[in-house]
Amino acid sequence: MAAASNPRPTITPTITLTLTPREEQLRALLLGAAKFIDDRDLGSSRESAAPPGREPLVLRWAGGWVRDKLLGTESHDIDTAINAMTGEAFVDGLRAYCDEPDRRERHGLRAEDVGRLHTVPRNPDKSKHLATSTIRLCGLDVDFVNLRRETYTEESRNPTVEFGTAEEDALRRDATVNALFYNLHTGQVEDLVGGLADLGHRLIRTPMDPLQTFLDDPLRVLRLVRFASRLGFRIDPAAEEVMADERVLGMLKVKISRERIGVELEKMLKGKRPVEALRLIDRLGLYHAVFTDPERADMPKPETASWKSAYECLDFLEVNKTPGSIYDLLVTSEEARYYGWALATLTPWEQLPDDPPLSSGKPALPLPTQAAREGFKAPNKLSDVITAAHRHRPAILRLRDIVRDRREGLDERDRFGMAIRDWDSRGGNWRLQVLFAILVDLAERVAPAGEKGGSASRDDVLAEWQRFLDHLVELDVMNAPSIKRLVDGKILAKELGVKPGRWTGPALDVALAWQLRNPGVEDPAGAIEEVRRRREELGIP
Repeated sequence: MAAASNPRPTITPTITLTLTPREEQLRALLLGAAKFIDDRDLGSSRESAAPPGREPLVLRWAGGWVRDKLLGTESHDIDTAINAMTGEAFVDGLRAYCDEPDRRERHGLRAEDVGRLHTVPRNPDKSKHLATSTIRLCGLDVDFVNLRRETYTEESRNPTVEFGTAEEDALRRDATVNALFYNLHTGQVEDLVGGLADLGHRLIRTPMDPLQTFLDDPLRVLRLVRFASRLGFRIDPAAEEVMADERVLGMLKVKISRERIGVELEKMLKGKRPVEALRLIDRLGLYHAVFTDPERADMPKPETASWKSAYECLDFLEVNKTPGSIYDLLVTSEEARYYGWALATLTPWEQLPDDPPLSSGKPALPLPTQAAREGFKAPNKLSDVITAAHRHRPAILRLRDIVRDRREGLDERDRFGMAIRDWDSRGGNWRLQVLFAILVDLAERVAPAGEKGGSASRDDVLAEWQRFLDHLVELDVMNAPSIKRLVDGKILAKELGVKPGRWTGPALDVALAWQLRNPGVEDPAGAIEEVRRRREELGIP
């Protein structure tokens, strides 16, 4: 791994942190365990299992916890770096230390304060180069891993991982602000790569040469985007210059599993300001490396010039949420919020024609669904919503136009209610399908802020959609998918004197449409009569 062109001097400022009572309890416990393990392994016992020449243990809390502590942000996850022992071996010694009742009492440990050990094995093919041991301690999730250095060669995409020093460990990290240590023994912050200065300047910078850093592990490109958007920091211009380098993006496609890309994207979109992450992805030219099917050689590349209008609109709607507003009516949970932002990332794909039908005659999976499912491994539930949003968008626009233009059918409650039930039954979460239609409409009709073009203003387009949703509220069909039917198939079959068959589903829809036209009526007789009247049309024997 090449050194940075202008490396900062190694410094260890005298900075202390104020720990919470639980953090103090954890620190004392870990120091006690370290001394116990050293006494056991480095003592005179002939049964010592210590590696020859092992140094006494030094424990450091590393990375995000130190950064967040210095920023005044609460953190419940702590990474513990160990100088001379693997994480799994240390946790084994820690549990042996905690087995003695007097030690548990000395540290004030309750039964639930020491959880079960969970080890995530190394997986070089997915850029997981070292096993990590995790255990719940004193109400905190604590990871243990040894300090290491990583050496990359051109012959292999996976590094050689060895025990390393604190400085070598700091240098291999993705950003200087994530390379700070808190030494449990001295109670001081250790800064070996200039992270404190960068924290003060609100700067995301790589400890080593940025291009080599990204070629070694291309996922660091997305991690820097996530940290910059989460913290409100700017990315070092030297790093920005090479984040979209063709070599880096090429390695991102072949070296990093799409599951890991999905994890980074999910964290971005679930953060407080997902729009900041999308602005960076857009500005830095990263879109096609993330939202694509890397296994498909002929995967098209949509234009992204108008994408900004879509994600900026969603941010505008979220920030300006009020009772009865578009966002308030359509985004009703934290999961829906994440799905909404995921849908916003896929609006560029709507400008492209669908793939030809499959050899079986079935329609091909929509391109936005392919980009999500294969690009960032969207879960099935989200993929279903994306597919439905794409396929139902024309129908959603037609109903919007009826309201906007005051066309015939405006007051037909059954038309709107049955459409909503159909959208929801074929993919789920019809509200997000409408949100997708809104964002695509904005991208198609409104030029990004500061740019020329576009046939309408954002306010005018959103006013049209607000009127549409207000009309759905007035018709009282927002909860149409959950309306309880007055009649079921058995009741209809009995009343009509026939056996259930292929006619049952369409007949039930006729009955439900009657029900929607007659809100508040609880007697099913009218619905049954409507089915009887249309008996021949429905093919009822």
